[in-house]
Amino acid sequence: MARVHTLVARIEAATPPGRDRAVDALRALAILGVVGGHWLVTALVADSGTVRAASPLAYLPELTPVSWVFQTLAVFFLVGGQVAAGSWASARKRGVRYGTWVGGRLARLFRPVAAVLVVWTLAAAVMLVAGVGEPTVLALAKLVWSPLWFLLVFAVLTALTPLVARLHPLWPLAVVLHVDLVRFGLGGPRELGWVSVVAGWLVPYCLGALVARGGLRGRWNRWALLVGGGGAAVALVLWAGYPASMVGVPGGRISNLDPPSLAAVTFGLAQCGAALLLLGPLRRALRRPAAWAAVAVVNLAAMTVFLWHQTAMIVVTASALLVAGGPLPGLHTVPDGVGWVAARLLWLPVFALALLVCWAAFRSYEQGGRREGARSLLVRESSPERKQEVRRA
Repeated sequence: MARVHTLVARIEAATPPGRDRAVDALRALAILGVVGGHWLVTALVADSGTVRAASPLAYLPELTPVSWVFQTLAVFFLVGGQVAAGSWASARKRGVRYGTWVGGRLARLFRPVAAVLVVWTLAAAVMLVAGVGEPTVLALAKLVWSPLWFLLVFAVLTALTPLVARLHPLWPLAVVLHVDLVRFGLGGPRELGWVSVVAGWLVPYCLGALVARGGLRGRWNRWALLVGGGGAAVALVLWAGYPASMVGVPGGRISNLDPPSLAAVTFGLAQCGAALLLLGPLRRALRRPAAWAAVAVVNLAAMTVFLWHQTAMIVVTASALLVAGGPLPGLHTVPDGVGWVAARLLWLPVFALALLVCWAAFRSYEQGGRREGARSLLVRESSPERKQEVRRA
């Protein structure tokens, strides 16, 4: 217990007065939402000597509201746009060149990715040599590598920050609208949806940049975003044929996430409105050192948690299959009933423990080893401009 109190005190002392703790809390909630969502809606079914991925949403449509709670990528892009826009404005005032600025941000983003790619390339090779079937290896590798698409999009938007920081969110929203009209209304090519991969996530990113400039300050504006975005998403689901799930469901006619559909983007606007309304309460709650320490710890390991959470689930699933000698409920069985859901909830703490082991093993790749400690990670982006941003928001 003494160690915990010491850690809390160290984090509190290392935090600059101008750091917006609520923004860090939103980032942490967004990452944990993605992790929790993947663990709840992804099943690895072991049958006929192979392992395949399945989704309980395909068998239990009543679980659809889970996707509304845990599909939190819009909030992550909102925070990313706000922080990047503020950081770029500060860098320009300090005379930092674009190449130096973007190089530093992308290095922090992709440094931990290299470790995942190396480990899983070796793991896939070892499994194939050991005689594991190719379908099983592909299913496992896809679970780990497919979430990396979002990092590529985030990297592109980060690099484009000087160009898009003052772009109004309605412009990329209009692009998504017209892409969907062509795709679904006029029977256009499916490949056109790739445009929405960037445009769809550019909407919350530009919204974050708008907040960094002092926009959307009033509660009425934020409530309008929440109610308007939520109402539009509901209307699109009820009357325009969009699926209710905000994540892809195997076998579904349309995916709201691959690429982002107009329904997903408008729902993301509602999430952003809710997130902005939470800033005030979060700032008050995070005045408590213990609460802030928990948020800071998650933020210091945000990319590690995101990159390794599927690996943690896979390790638990494979280990349990080897030890038990057969399928276990909620872990290797078809996710087609309430019993599976109840059993899966009991496995979540085991996944979290495995993720903690991954975090201990690979956190140095995110934090830059000995070169970049916790204090420097907390201090960065706490410039005078950042303090003004906190007061405005």
